Amino acid sequence: MLIVMDSAASAEDIRRVVESVRGLGLQAHPIPGAQRTAIGITGNRGAVDAGAFENLPGVAEVIPVSAPYKLVSREAKRENTVVSVGGVPVGGERLAVVAGPCAIESEAQALEIGRQVRAAGATLYRGGAFKPRTSPYSFQGLGREGLEILGRVRAETGLPVVTEVLDTETVDLVAEYADCLQVGARNMQNFSLLRRLGRLRKPVLLKRGMSATIEELLLSAEYLLAEGNYDVILCERGVRTFVDHTRNTLDLSAIPYVKRISHLPIVVDPSHGTGKRDKVLPLSRAAIAVGADGLLIEVHHQPEAALSDGPQAILPEMLRQLMDETRRLAPVIGRTI
Repeated sequence: MLIVMDSAASAEDIRRVVESVRGLGLQAHPIPGAQRTAIGITGNRGAVDAGAFENLPGVAEVIPVSAPYKLVSREAKRENTVVSVGGVPVGGERLAVVAGPCAIESEAQALEIGRQVRAAGATLYRGGAFKPRTSPYSFQGLGREGLEILGRVRAETGLPVVTEVLDTETVDLVAEYADCLQVGARNMQNFSLLRRLGRLRKPVLLKRGMSATIEELLLSAEYLLAEGNYDVILCERGVRTFVDHTRNTLDLSAIPYVKRISHLPIVVDPSHGTGKRDKVLPLSRAAIAVGADGLLIEVHHQPEAALSDGPQAILPEMLRQLMDETRRLAPVIGRTI
């Protein structure tokens, strides 16, 4: 259920409604909008009597929410959510470009790539300190050392940092260094991790699972919002299909669909979505054209020597080309970069 407040409702009116919801043993989630505040209700196991709220001062209407995901739906909030990652907006008019290596391999490597992606015009820096790998014998990341290197990259380049968190045990450690914590495809339904990140109150980038439906992705995001963290960015990174010409199948049809049913921003990862360096630029252009709020791009200055996902990492000069193309394309669809 959603309680929509009148545009003239006072802070006291909103507080009174929140207390009334909590008095019934339910959870209240105030969602500020551009014109008015809505209050989502969760925790009910059956129907909630609308009459308990519709006559309270400041209440404009009480709306049943039909979607299984309550707080991430357009019914809960009609305006697009804009998430600030270290001062960089994701989800507004400006397209976000998150670029950097798959894994932090050394300070020299991370800084060199950081300088180059910053010069190209990227707005956020990505790099993995903890790396979930299919094989236990593959490079697993530098851990704490990698996080410390990320801190030095941010200090030198000024780019806010996005990095992956793998489990509840390392949430606080990663949060010390990250401006945005990434939940990878394998962890999309790690509900204990999602609950922990929901209580953290720090931006989260949630990747779609490799075989997940859109509803499953949005329900995973709902775990974060239900715990009080409204700074959530979704990410389409390709799903497993029968094709073998790419690593995954990048589902660009998901972008306009998500934008229609959810207020959360969504970015596209064409690096994992294709697994092929030569496909990253054309799929990036396509992602922007269908309405993505940004791109998540793997960049490496020596991809042949990369310890993780070298074949899908583009070279710095390719990122510069991509940024030039994006600057020309963005105005066509009413965006900037």
